[in-house]
Amino acid sequence: MDESQEPQPAQVPHELVAQLDRKLDATNELLQRMLAEVAKTPSTHAIFVDAGYVYAAGGLLVTGTEDRRSFDLDAEGLIEAFIDKARTIFADSRLLRVYWYDGARRRIHTPEQQSIAELPDVKVRLGNLNANNQQKGVDSLIRSDLESLARHRAISDAALIGGDEDLVSAVEAAQGYGARVHLWGIEAAEGRNQAEPLLWEVDSQRTFDLDFCKPYVTRRPVTLYEQDGPAPSREDVRFVGARIAATWLSERGRAALADLLPGHPYLPGPVDQDLLIEAERLLQYSLRGHADLRRSLRDGFWQHLQSQY
Repeated sequence: MDESQEPQPAQVPHELVAQLDRKLDATNELLQRMLAEVAKTPSTHAIFVDAGYVYAAGGLLVTGTEDRRSFDLDAEGLIEAFIDKARTIFADSRLLRVYWYDGARRRIHTPEQQSIAELPDVKVRLGNLNANNQQKGVDSLIRSDLESLARHRAISDAALIGGDEDLVSAVEAAQGYGARVHLWGIEAAEGRNQAEPLLWEVDSQRTFDLDFCKPYVTRRPVTLYEQDGPAPSREDVRFVGARIAATWLSERGRAALADLLPGHPYLPGPVDQDLLIEAERLLQYSLRGHADLRRSLRDGFWQHLQSQY
């Protein structure tokens, strides 16, 4: 077959080529505008604070105790310090808000939690407190917020202040939607106060030392009661114990009572400490050196609770 007789490729009409070129130019122009818009849009970060961790780790580092009743935390000052630190780390990013997770009886804000909720750019989210003053439901709240914000592209970076291993799932959920999660912690006096699996999962880590925390944690003065007067009778102390039990039950409800009763005759440490402090306040008398009176106090507390079950 003669080469001159071979079929020639079809010629594309010039008008169609010009039309394709115009569409390609329009597409390129649209992409360039979108890229320019994205470049002008700042990234966004949020700060997620497990308040239980902050109180426990900060109190232990500065005052040597995790007991919230033994120290005051300047939450407003500490939150502002966290915001300033984030502003430095995420220099080209804007703050969405600070999420402050804490526990409360029946999820009702305490006066301190109300004042924190009123701060600008701060949202307080409450889990519950059980009979032993342990937080319940806080980790699930953190996961829900982290995952939702990451899924909707509301944040690009999350600063997570906590240490519980249960937060690993929250980190994984946020990272699954493309957000970077940065774990912030408070220096531990000994060992670690953050779970290793959590440390392994996050994108970066940062620890705040004693100098950073010290301005925001202040030990409360110990209340001393004059012992010049006569000691209260066992019956008086037993009555006070019953009175405190009535208040305890009205605040916490029967579900908390059901959790407490199996431990009779022993009270969980936090409950026993609260009982002692409140009894001393009402009696205006220190029971620290009176084992017999403290037994009467617990007897009165238990007797009232058991009579209501």
